[in-house]
Amino acid sequence: MTTLPEHVRALVEEIETEIGEDGESTASDIAGTGALSGPDGPVEEAVRQILAEIGEDPSRPGLLGTPDRVHRMYAELTAGYHVNPDRLLNGAVFSEPYSEMVVVKDIPFYSLCEHHLLPFFGNASVAYIPRGRVVGLSKIPRIVEMYARRLQIQERLTKQVAEFLDERLNPQGVGVVIEATHLCAVMRGIRKPGTVMTTAAVLGLFRTRDRTRAEFYSHLERRPPSQ
Repeated sequence: MTTLPEHVRALVEEIETEIGEDGESTASDIAGTGALSGPDGPVEEAVRQILAEIGEDPSRPGLLGTPDRVHRMYAELTAGYHVNPDRLLNGAVFSEPYSEMVVVKDIPFYSLCEHHLLPFFGNASVAYIPRGRVVGLSKIPRIVEMYARRLQIQERLTKQVAEFLDERLNPQGVGVVIEATHLCAVMRGIRKPGTVMTTAAVLGLFRTRDRTRAEFYSHLERRPPSQ
């Protein structure tokens, strides 16, 4: 495998680690297949062809650097493919006899719709009921980020976050709700600004017990205390 571009390696490392965490690996050790191929690579050539197809002149000054910028942008926005889940967790799963609901709300994210390669963005809320094991608070937004920085559909993103926590923590239940605006519905097609899509994934007690699911949704309605 080839080495990832420096800016993408740095982003992958940022998702995987945080200040104060120790680890033998550094960004320069992260490898993948997404290395930039240079000014005449296949991605750059494809962008030039797109520019020409829509009636632009790829050789005009304002567009000369666009193919390289587009390649770098997509490498950055899809850095989640290269995140190592084990490095992301980095041992931050702790034994703790706590069995009440843990909720992390309003996690901002940005992703790319795989159908049109246009952004969709919004907030994720994640909850789980521990079964003797809890995960460090900062890891939950990082899990969302890992899956958001891929070509996605919102339904899959929601399910992946829930299944990851279910697999790694073996909790009594997991609930994930994502609300997002999709530019493919705002800028093209139906062109309806303000449209918001909501998806949910519930596992374990969140699926089988109405009261647990209702408690989760009631947490989402509460606003944080004033600063």
